[in-house]
Amino acid sequence: AIPEHDAAHADAERAARDAEVSLAQALATQARDAAEGRVASAALAAARSRADRADRDAAQIAAALRTLGDAAPLVADREAAAEAHRAAATSADTARHAIARADADEAAASAARDSAETARATARADLAAIDSEATALTKAMQRSGRDRLLDHVSAGSGYERALAAALGDDLDTALDAWAGANPSPDDPAAPVDAEPLAAHVEAPSALARRLAQVFVTDTDAGQSLAVGQRLVTRDGILRRWDGFTATGTGAAAAERLVRRNRLTGLQAARPAAAAALDTAETARAAIDQRIADARRYSQTARAALQRAETEARDAIRQEDRAAAALERLATQRADLEARAHRIAGDVADAHADRLRAEEAMAAVPDGSENARLVATLQYDAERSRAAVAQARADRTGLDRTIAAHRERLSAVQADTRSWRARAGEAAKRIANMDARETALEADLAAVAERPAALEVEIATLDADHREARATADALLATEHTAESAARAADDTHRRATEALAQAREARAGAIARVENHEARRLELGKLSGERFQCPAPVLPERLGFAVADIRAPAEESATHDRLTIDRERIGPVNLVAETELATLEDASRGNAVERDELGQAVNRLRGSIGTLNREGRQRLLAAFEAVNGHFQRLFTTLFDGGAAHLELIDSDDPLEAGLEIMVQPPGKRLQSLTLLSGGEQALTAVALIFGLFLTNPAPICVLDEVDAPLDDANIERFCDLLDRMARDTDTRYLVVTHNAVTMSRMHRLFGVTMIERGVSRLVSVDLQAAAGLIAAG
Repeated sequence: AIPEHDAAHADAERAARDAEVSLAQALATQARDAAEGRVASAALAAARSRADRADRDAAQIAAALRTLGDAAPLVADREAAAEAHRAAATSADTARHAIARADADEAAASAARDSAETARATARADLAAIDSEATALTKAMQRSGRDRLLDHVSAGSGYERALAAALGDDLDTALDAWAGANPSPDDPAAPVDAEPLAAHVEAPSALARRLAQVFVTDTDAGQSLAVGQRLVTRDGILRRWDGFTATGTGAAAAERLVRRNRLTGLQAARPAAAAALDTAETARAAIDQRIADARRYSQTARAALQRAETEARDAIRQEDRAAAALERLATQRADLEARAHRIAGDVADAHADRLRAEEAMAAVPDGSENARLVATLQYDAERSRAAVAQARADRTGLDRTIAAHRERLSAVQADTRSWRARAGEAAKRIANMDARETALEADLAAVAERPAALEVEIATLDADHREARATADALLATEHTAESAARAADDTHRRATEALAQAREARAGAIARVENHEARRLELGKLSGERFQCPAPVLPERLGFAVADIRAPAEESATHDRLTIDRERIGPVNLVAETELATLEDASRGNAVERDELGQAVNRLRGSIGTLNREGRQRLLAAFEAVNGHFQRLFTTLFDGGAAHLELIDSDDPLEAGLEIMVQPPGKRLQSLTLLSGGEQALTAVALIFGLFLTNPAPICVLDEVDAPLDDANIERFCDLLDRMARDTDTRYLVVTHNAVTMSRMHRLFGVTMIERGVSRLVSVDLQAAAGLIAAG
């Protein structure tokens, strides 16, 4: 059938070539006749178009000459435009003067606004400082939850430390602990140069007699005190009647009393600060209104100026258009007369060309017969092309079918050879497994008596361990005692060494100061002789000031050096200080606004971060619990027992905690994953991976050499779990392996083989289809 098909295909191609040659000759003749006709037709059309265009041009020029108007209206428009230009210029000058006045008013108001803004910023800063400090003090003054005497007493400004020193630790007692007692006429009188502290203190009546015998003075002059009396200074120094003195007693209570007085002062000063801020806001609002009025007036004037300038430009354009129209009218008249003279000759030439083109068109031959021949040949050629295409398509389909049958035959032969080889390997493996079972039974019989012997040995070792442990504890206690004595001796030696070093440093410092003072005295004497021509001791008499006013040389020298440094630090007079101050104040206001905006942004960002952290913790804990549940169940399945769990470590915050995998294979204690063998680690990792896939499924899972560290029994467990995962989930598992047991459990195998040297080929085996063929056979 194939040779017959090739002969038919050759006859069809020969017939198609003959039809194509005849069609090409007929088309060439038709194209030549058509070209001559198109040339004649084009020449006739061009001649007719030229004649018509010449006639139209002549008519248009004649009509244009008739429609040219008079120049008098254009002259009148030009004069009206000039008058409008002069009026617009006058309006523009008036608007410019108004703009200048509005700008001057705005500049004056802007200058006043800077002062008002400074006053407002100062008032706002004062109020903010009062509020922030009051808020901080209020927060610091919040009670700790229990009632204390400190919360019921208050002292006048400057007497807080005196009250804290007088009452001391009693301020931390509850008010109910004071039964109260009124002053008695027999109570001792006040000491000399001292006043009762109760005059400057507000306290419950229960403390009346206690405070009546507490006296305050600026400095303790050693006055005699009666029994029960106490003398305190405003700095917080306490002296009791029995001679006991204390400094700094009740510092925390004094600080709380100072804060309370400060908070009271701030609350009293806040209304004035708020009123000052309202006044500054009102002044600033008035200035802003003045600036707005000036800007509105300026905008009105600028709009008027813009309208006047627009009217002036329009008037100029109208005047220019009128002048241009006059010039254009004269030019058009001269141009139309010249064109009319030239087109008269073109009309005659165009009519003569049209007559010649009509004669040439009449001489062109008719091509209708050749057109019918071309149509017939085109039909024959199309039919021949269709026959050749059908023959080629039949030949291509036949070749494709033959190639497919050959490739399928090769694949079936290769599969047959592969299955025969696998059958031999399976028989060998079954024999090996039988031999291994026999060996394991022999080993089991050999170790049957081993546990009893190990229990006796373990009991002996436990007794020895307890005895050694008791001896070690006694030695460790002795070692601790010796170490304590050694540390005490080391501390004593270190303190003595430190005291000696401090004494040596103090002596060296004193010697250096003496030498420095002597050198300074000599230098000042020399300086006095150079500047005032007299020794330093007679300088007061020479310059006429009291010797009593002279302080110590070191103080005078330090004051002189400080004043000199201050003068040098001040530097020359800054003539642009006012401008720089204004610039810095503007920058300060801008920075304050930006600081507030940044503070608000930081607060919002912190709120968002807190929300994200909360949501992240919730989601992380939920995912952790889900993965942990799947992991525990899969671990028990893979190990045929045992227990495992995931644990968050190193932090109570799930977002910062680490993750530890704790496992307990059957027959072993609970330990970390890193302490297991390679096979146990691999099985644990498989359980964790499958737990993750059960929590968050994915379409594809690639396992690369997972079974490499596993023995045969664990490989079977791994394959059983993989079959169950493939059955229960929609995930496709791609396993890269060299293990024959794992490959035998797969659905399809893909491998690369080298049929001949240097040529690799991808081989695919469908194990399910092969199993079906074997079952059917």
